[in-house]
Amino acid sequence: MKTFLAVFIGTPEARQRSGWDSLSAAQRQERERAGIEAWHHWVKANQAAIVDGGSPLGKTKRVSAAGIADIRNALTGYTVVRAATHDAAARLFAQHPHFTIFPGDCVEIMECLPIPQA
Repeated sequence: MKTFLAVFIGTPEARQRSGWDSLSAAQRQERERAGIEAWHHWVKANQAAIVDGGSPLGKTKRVSAAGIADIRNALTGYTVVRAATHDAAARLFAQHPHFTIFPGDCVEIMECLPIPQA
């Protein structure tokens, strides 16, 4: 089995396209409730593959040779899974609530490769 990092992506454009901010407070609260319920169902259905359930991500700081800076990016959360292939890992996220209920863009899945030996 291989290990994969799944990164949840969300942009202001996806939020706008979804109409999320046009919902009434009651509609948004109901959508959030349904989304959380569906997310928990997804976790339960895929628990054998989940290595780390991950979490939502907060504000970002970039550290480089130029120093430390506050930045914005489209990363909203992560999960780590195990699967036999990259395609199998990707299929775990088909119809995920991140983009079917919540206003997320997508989930990007990358294989976690071994660190080369010196």
